[in-house]
Amino acid sequence: MESVLREQLANGTYREGQSLPTQRQLAQEFGVSRDTIQRVLRKLTDEGWVDSRQGSGMRVLKVPELTPVDPRPKRRTAPSLGPLIHHAFEQPEVAIDTFALTSETLWNHLKVQAERVASGEVVPERVRLRMLLPSENVRLAYPAATDPEDDRVWERWRDMARRHVIGIAGLMGQLRELGVDAAAEVRRVPLTPQFKLYVVNEEDLLYGLYEVLERTIVLDDGTEVRALDVLGLGSVLSHYRGDPAEAEADHGHYYETMKAIFESYWERLSGVEDDI
Repeated sequence: MESVLREQLANGTYREGQSLPTQRQLAQEFGVSRDTIQRVLRKLTDEGWVDSRQGSGMRVLKVPELTPVDPRPKRRTAPSLGPLIHHAFEQPEVAIDTFALTSETLWNHLKVQAERVASGEVVPERVRLRMLLPSENVRLAYPAATDPEDDRVWERWRDMARRHVIGIAGLMGQLRELGVDAAAEVRRVPLTPQFKLYVVNEEDLLYGLYEVLERTIVLDDGTEVRALDVLGLGSVLSHYRGDPAEAEADHGHYYETMKAIFESYWERLSGVEDDI
């Protein structure tokens, strides 16, 4: 989890002055103990990246300085969604398709871009999102309590997914107030995603399989429940380009295949539609 947190500091998920999630939230997300979280945060504090402040939790003091790289890497090695979205918002037109268990990762990155727009750093003219999420009316294979009669873990996922959709709706509203033609559409499919998928500006595709594990989830009331779950932030992503010049390449073919799968889900499996 230490490497993931460092990557999030580097790719803009958390910016200088921003608060990190609470220790409890981090422990739930990464499926580790509070002791592990405290050890990693102490190390980052000692190195000067974060600091604990009374009443405001752990805040980011600085972010790692990385050697500039092409935000659209040719190789499928350690890709990250942050740089791709960062680059997309520097264009007049922004288009993002996503399929995942929740929209938490996208929400985090969009918050950063909304701040860039508000500051005048970037001035996109149009932003369009298409978000595929699991249906709220179907019991998922995961996250789910190991006790089949216990719905609390599923309800926790449902509430979390709703909260992030509402958050993205709020960001779309902020962008519209700033003069951006911004809109998002949410559709729901009656299945449990086995992977997360992002298509950015019809050029770049990030794809990662969910690894299922059994871990203890702490509910809002403090109750501990054994459950099957996945670690969204820890998913290993692969990067594929949709550049026509690379159409004969292996990753060009894979881009077309996964993009077609997204479109088939969107057109043939999705049910409830929400415009935000």
